[in-house]
Amino acid sequence: WHDYDGGMYFVTICTKDFVHYFGEIERGEMVLNELGEYAVECMENVPTHFSDAEIPLSIIMPNHIHAIVDVEGHRDIGSHSRDAACHVSTINDSQKNEKMQHIAMKCGRLSAVIGGLKSAVTRYANRHNIPFAWQTRFHDRIIRNKEECNRIAEYIENNPANWMSDELNI
Repeated sequence: WHDYDGGMYFVTICTKDFVHYFGEIERGEMVLNELGEYAVECMENVPTHFSDAEIPLSIIMPNHIHAIVDVEGHRDIGSHSRDAACHVSTINDSQKNEKMQHIAMKCGRLSAVIGGLKSAVTRYANRHNIPFAWQTRFHDRIIRNKEECNRIAEYIENNPANWMSDELNI
């Protein structure tokens, strides 16, 4: 029922094999490396490349990114909800490209924003000879209401301090 062309989403994007490409947690604080700093810059510049989207809150962790992504059109956060993920199966390259195009069409603007972000970070890494790879998918959850948005914001803000118990601390 949701076309992903508008709304607020809680998005998690992981690195391939959960490798710590963005820096490390030291004493409960995220210490970004060069690639992590560039990822922050990309997050901040989303509205420059996508005039209908912004990322009001995010955190770069050693092996993943959490963000609230606001795609224009959410102004009335509805009462319906659905967890959703853009999954890509492990099939051959031509089937994979066809499958990804089909998924991207279903995921609308959110998929375009996340795809652009992932592409920018990957290009930077390649240009600077920094080893790097993303997982081929991302997880998103439609944010239903203000209370849920506040809980997610608190989770994002506290993520570095809670790193030792984080399920993505692999």
